[in-house]
Amino acid sequence: MVTFFEATLERLSVHRIGNKALEEFYVLSDKSLNVDDEVLNTLLMQYFLKPFEKVNEVYRFMHSSNDLELNEIYHFAKSVFEQRSDFHESSQNIAKYLYEVSNHPKIKSGELYVALFSNVQIEGEMQSALGIFKSETKEPFLKIYPDSEGFRMEYEQEAVNIHKLDKGCLVFISDMEEGFKVVVTDQTNKSSEAVYWKDEFLQLKIRNDSFNQTNNTLGVYKNFINNKLDEEFDLSKTDKIDLLNRSMKYFKEKESFDLEEFSNEVIANPEAIESFKTFKSSYEEEFDAEIPDTFEISDAAVKKQAKVFKSILKLDKNFHVYIHGSRDYVERGFDEEKNMNFYKLYFKEEE
Repeated sequence: MVTFFEATLERLSVHRIGNKALEEFYVLSDKSLNVDDEVLNTLLMQYFLKPFEKVNEVYRFMHSSNDLELNEIYHFAKSVFEQRSDFHESSQNIAKYLYEVSNHPKIKSGELYVALFSNVQIEGEMQSALGIFKSETKEPFLKIYPDSEGFRMEYEQEAVNIHKLDKGCLVFISDMEEGFKVVVTDQTNKSSEAVYWKDEFLQLKIRNDSFNQTNNTLGVYKNFINNKLDEEFDLSKTDKIDLLNRSMKYFKEKESFDLEEFSNEVIANPEAIESFKTFKSSYEEEFDAEIPDTFEISDAAVKKQAKVFKSILKLDKNFHVYIHGSRDYVERGFDEEKNMNFYKLYFKEEE
């Protein structure tokens, strides 16, 4: 989803955020940091951006009143993108606001990093991005130095592990009027004191565009085939693989999705169609994420889902058969002499 091989760190400000509920305080720096050391710059880029390489969900800022300007982080991010000279002042305002929502006694204090990047890639586009990160977990690290008698050992009691970013988000400059594109990570547990980062501080909602609609529909369909159909229909493994292959073929060949067309062409069974529609409705209700009956298909989302649509027939520990074509070319049987199941595969040429 996010790549940063051409990215540049342009600005960086660091502040200290205490826990307001415990009457700790915040400490604001007077100016941004100058990161001139090339090695340090590389380490920071890895620390800040690498956790987002495997993040797929894209969010937007929101506010309960539907007035985006009342979302504090949206307001500060917009200010940074429109007037780069306001960067450090905006980072201070972000720090103050984070302090205000850090009002659960179990929220850990830590450093807040606010960074401005250029040429970060999301969904194939290079964009500027505002990064907001917090380090809470400190670890001891050993330092070994050579000296005249061999080696000398020191330690750092509370150091930051650059391979473990606790919390972070990237706000991309695109789609400003809709609430920006935002990706988020939170490595702390999912308890009530942890969700403040996404729900209270950032105030995010799932982006409901063609990418998300395509991604969610394929995900819901995959779960329906693998988990729900067995409860209502007697399907073989090859039947399931065929249904998955037909759905992927539909999404790769069509420019837009139509629920009725998809149901008739891919599922093609009235009872299974109704079951799928009910399954889809249950998903929408449970996750408060509406999937429209028609939408434009996102090629990027199809490519993402294609990686997890497994068309593999696993036979004991002896064979893995990849099925990409028609179900008609696979025939199942039982050999009474060997007392074993078998599959017969039909093909024209061996490649």
